[in-house]
Amino acid sequence: MKQFSITIAGGGSTFTPGIILMLLENLDRFPIKEIKLYDNDEERQGTVAGGCRILLKERAPQIKFVETVDPKEAFSNIDFVMAHIRVGKYAMREKDEKIPLKYGVVGQETCGPGGIAYGMRSIGPVIELVDYMEKYSPDAWFLNYSNPAAIVAEATRLLRPNSKILNICDMPIGIEELMAASIGLSSRKEMEVKYFGLNHFGWWFDIRDKEGNDLMPKIREHVSKHGYVTVDESKQHSDASWNSTFAKAKDVQALDPTTVPNTYLKYYFYPDYVVEQSNPEYTRANEVMDGREKFVFGECQKIIDNQTAEGTELEIDEHASYIVDLARAIAYNSKERMLLIVENNGAISNFEPTAMVEVPCIVGSQGPEPLVMGEIPRFQKGLMEQQVAVEKLVVEAWAEKSYQKLWQALTLSKIVPSAKVAKDLLDDLYEANKAYWPELS
Repeated sequence: MKQFSITIAGGGSTFTPGIILMLLENLDRFPIKEIKLYDNDEERQGTVAGGCRILLKERAPQIKFVETVDPKEAFSNIDFVMAHIRVGKYAMREKDEKIPLKYGVVGQETCGPGGIAYGMRSIGPVIELVDYMEKYSPDAWFLNYSNPAAIVAEATRLLRPNSKILNICDMPIGIEELMAASIGLSSRKEMEVKYFGLNHFGWWFDIRDKEGNDLMPKIREHVSKHGYVTVDESKQHSDASWNSTFAKAKDVQALDPTTVPNTYLKYYFYPDYVVEQSNPEYTRANEVMDGREKFVFGECQKIIDNQTAEGTELEIDEHASYIVDLARAIAYNSKERMLLIVENNGAISNFEPTAMVEVPCIVGSQGPEPLVMGEIPRFQKGLMEQQVAVEKLVVEAWAEKSYQKLWQALTLSKIVPSAKVAKDLLDDLYEANKAYWPELS
């Protein structure tokens, strides 16, 4: 079996150790020759890399390990880039969440104004990474799960249409694990799903087991009563904010009881509830900084200080096993069925052909082949058309450095109540993001 070389772009991320542990867990399915960490923050990456280096030395000494801030070193002679960058880190995420709340608007990192601000920061750096890969390893594949995935996917479609990029999100995977647990299955892989939507904006409308039996009635019943809260707590995030989101899916589903929804739809359907539940002084970004960030960096530092990873509490990122499935599908032409964010081109027959939609695809060595999901109902179509327009306007605003188009995008966002609030928000966000956004005119 061929051994693969992988660059993890965003080497200083709190998710990097979990991804490396997950790669180690899957070496029998996906052999690895070399792992490179690349980040533009050498100090932050140094702590994560220091811990990961020792961990790899103890558990898989045959794998070459490189940490670098040099693009040529990072992107030469590789097969895959796994990209999960966060431009501006958690400090900017905090602003994405807190600035909208000042105006009584949902503050969330991928939805509404916060997602638009984050998207404007992410487009340039993601395109830069793609260009590095194409310069130094033109045959490699770019597996992108940098957020906000919907805006980043639209940017790569428009600005790098011929690049070997796959845009993915592990949130539906996490939800499918909860669905499986809710009806007594051991894994989501026992289910075959039909799903349509945009990233963080979609619906399951058909779920069957491998024998073709319809699982939707039982799943719909569970979601209508409990949302995605399950008895098996090991399947769920432990944070209160996430468990509240899983429970709220019950109210989201009530709008179309024939389907089951992505949890992020709560921000669009119940923004008043979300704002009411939010603490403008302490948002999800603060939770993450005080929780996962401190924990991961603390554990990595502990490994460095002790010079051993024995007894570490760092955990495998199970959702990231999706990345291995995707890489394997490309490497071995395995024709695996997976949810990806792809150009529509008729997958949803009554929807904008150039929209980046999230649908099941068959993945092989040539990339994804989207499966046709047919026509979608008017309710979802209307919502999706509005949201696609927002995403396209954001990317056009970035490419054209257009203040006007960004104001239009914010005004069109379902979460923002008026053009005046949109303009006030834009001016505030622009000021906060001067170091990251293009200069607008």
